[in-house]
Amino acid sequence: MNAPETAVSQAFVVVIPAFNEARFIGSVVIQSLRFTPHILVVNDGSHDDTAYIATQAGAMVISHPQNGGKSKVVNTALNWARENQIQALVLIDGDGQSSPLEIPNVVAPVLSGEADVVIGSRFLQVKSDIPMYRQVGQHLLTAATNLSSAVNVTDSQSGFRALSRRAIETMTFTGSGLSVESEMQFLMQKHQLRLAEVPVSVVYAEPAKRNPVAHGMQILTNLIKLVSENRPLTFFSGGGLIALIIGVLFGLRVTDTYFRTFQLAIGYSLISVMLTVLGVIAIFVGIILHNLRALVDELKTSMQGR
Repeated sequence: MNAPETAVSQAFVVVIPAFNEARFIGSVVIQSLRFTPHILVVNDGSHDDTAYIATQAGAMVISHPQNGGKSKVVNTALNWARENQIQALVLIDGDGQSSPLEIPNVVAPVLSGEADVVIGSRFLQVKSDIPMYRQVGQHLLTAATNLSSAVNVTDSQSGFRALSRRAIETMTFTGSGLSVESEMQFLMQKHQLRLAEVPVSVVYAEPAKRNPVAHGMQILTNLIKLVSENRPLTFFSGGGLIALIIGVLFGLRVTDTYFRTFQLAIGYSLISVMLTVLGVIAIFVGIILHNLRALVDELKTSMQGR
């Protein structure tokens, strides 16, 4: 299918992850075709007509036999992009909340060579009608992701993104589908990828598919897992140091109580010993895992250089 005259560029592919999005996928594909003829829908085991409608609308479709989550969807898209020498791609969800008309703004910093990862942020200049409970949850998740990944963004959970060839080549996701955006920040820090954010709008016309609280807790759980895997020194040794300090403080209280009353506060003593021992163990576990991770990364680098 040829791109319309309004097309901005044919140098990138629009990737649309989709799970049971028959209601919206056709319009997302058709609007995306205004800017590139290359549209890839990764159908993640949908039970409706998502794949058929996407194909009829003009998209290429790769279908997973069963739902595997967004991480697997993005990995499928990245593998396809690497095999087909794609130089840039745009990720946009198939639920119609993000506007494909903003694709040119999102992909522009990648096409100009200014960035490797562009995040379409819902919290910059563009003011969207976002429910307050969603704003609070998204800001909390963004703060947690920024702190743990050491990469600061204004919207860590936005699914509207653009990736350069360098990002395509270096990124592979290991977490669950709910943490793909958070994991991307860890990968950006690890591979020193250049980041840019551009303002985008969003429309929440439909009820949330998942319970927002349960969804947020799942993301936080996956974020903790990411921190433990990617920053073991911070996660284990940092937590161990906090436990050790608290244990020492309890120990000082036990000592003070004993010298004043000549009675041993057994409960506080047990807490002090337990926290001190756990803290020391956690510190050493963090150091060991940090060194092991550094060794594994060094081995991977040497193997890739051969």
